[in-house]
Amino acid sequence: MHNPVTVEVTRGPLVESRHRGLIAVVDADGSLVWSAGDVEAAVFPRSACKAMQALPLVESGAAEAYGFGDRELALACSSHNGEEGHADLAAAMLARAGRDVETLECGAHWSFDQATLIQQARAMAKPTALHNNCSGKHAGFVCACCHQGIEPAGYVGHGHDLQRQIRAAMEDLTGAVLGTDNCGTDGCSIPTYAVPLKGLAHGFAKMATGIGLAPGRARAARRLVDACMAEPWYVAGTGRACTRLMEIAPGRIFVKTGAEGVFCAAIPERGLGIALKCEDGTTRAAEAMVAAVLARFLGDEPEVAAMLAAFSRRSMRNWNGIHVGDVRVTDALFT
Repeated sequence: MHNPVTVEVTRGPLVESRHRGLIAVVDADGSLVWSAGDVEAAVFPRSACKAMQALPLVESGAAEAYGFGDRELALACSSHNGEEGHADLAAAMLARAGRDVETLECGAHWSFDQATLIQQARAMAKPTALHNNCSGKHAGFVCACCHQGIEPAGYVGHGHDLQRQIRAAMEDLTGAVLGTDNCGTDGCSIPTYAVPLKGLAHGFAKMATGIGLAPGRARAARRLVDACMAEPWYVAGTGRACTRLMEIAPGRIFVKTGAEGVFCAAIPERGLGIALKCEDGTTRAAEAMVAAVLARFLGDEPEVAAMLAAFSRRSMRNWNGIHVGDVRVTDALFT
């Protein structure tokens, strides 16, 4: 099956580049509400499924025991910029469990935010694991381990008790069987599993509504979704798509990006989960796609839909500020 062209990039009057994509919109009962492309194809959700991976933090009672609020839970689901507020909060989360940066196994990199990166380069010889975009997730992993009396060392390993808990939660949500045959290693060193796109969307519909989940899991899932919607800056950061999209309709839209052109989203009040991938892994196209899909399903609210639609069309300017082209979604997203 050929996935349709979902995004075009123009230069002058011509289309310079085209991006193909696959999109699934699913309700909490698992029915496919709308789709484009091969939604049965298995994709690595990468960081787009971090809210699923954070379930043991809440279900184990660790989040409550350590007094975590919306900001901490949002950071546990985040791919943050590594701005000062992100790094500081990750450190504070670890401190609640009596741990520090040395416990993190995610590796280190400079901030994604240019202004912050310049500051960091001036002030530090090198970044720490707290600046890694996954440090909040990993701090949550460490806290979940410590609260349960599980030794956190090696928590990124496929056979670690925490990874078994995460795997079981993701199987429950997506309906996919997760094993070594569909497992890879993510950028932050934890296992990442390829699952059918439709199943991924269904999982987020279940998280947003609680339908099809045991009561405790339903409460934990909605707690995480609500925290992300309440504190979108801690999910991503300054200027980032996840933050900006959730700010368009505060408390009503959940959005989370993943590497290689993946996005997951939910509209809880509509009972919908969304999963999509730009086939060639390009973020600019995936951002346009998720904004357009959200606009489609909030089309009965003209003001919100207009802001989302505007996000799906990005003007491109050169270094002199001259308009040279646009990133735009195609009619494939509106059929």
